[in-house]
Amino acid sequence: AVCSKADENALYLQYADAHVCIGPAEASESYLNIPSIISAAEITDIEAIHPGYGFLAEDSHFAEVCESSNIVFVGPSSGVMKKMGDKIQARKIAIENKIRVIPGSDSTIENQQHALKVAHELGYPVLIKASFGGGGRGMRVAHNDISLVNSLAIAQREAKAAFKDPSIYIEKYIEPSRHIEVQIVADKYGNMVHLGERDCTIQRRHQKLLEE
Repeated sequence: AVCSKADENALYLQYADAHVCIGPAEASESYLNIPSIISAAEITDIEAIHPGYGFLAEDSHFAEVCESSNIVFVGPSSGVMKKMGDKIQARKIAIENKIRVIPGSDSTIENQQHALKVAHELGYPVLIKASFGGGGRGMRVAHNDISLVNSLAIAQREAKAAFKDPSIYIEKYIEPSRHIEVQIVADKYGNMVHLGERDCTIQRRHQKLLEE
């Protein structure tokens, strides 16, 4: 396991066979620090890295570095992640394959004027979302022009801090709605199985509290 200075006494470390501190409390200097994580892997002579969730879990560059270092990345290949990790590109791929998506911008938001134009076309409320990453970071609901303008910079700062990329896009915010997921597990040999549906609707600040 790895940890930052701030998490050296965290409960999860008690269940690990060994752990390595990879940097200070700031995520950009620890959990997003690819050289430090790879160094920790090489020092402990591990064969695979499970990225967990958030941070580098959906970072195609990190998966690519693992591959080039002969370390198994427990997750999709870097090629797949490049396509799916960028939500705007993922939306385009879905549309090309005739999969319905929520109405939204077809590119990253360039500035306030662009954001307002998209929001007016979609109609309020809208959801500002980080183009990369997940876990509820870089997400803000806007119900009017004022809240949209105020939320843009906040969402961009959150996205940059969590994923090192401030890119955002806008989708129509649907309410009421339910958050349903279908989990899929596959290996490099072509074996694949789905784990059924999970209702993840109960959330706080766009982060799941309960999955059932």
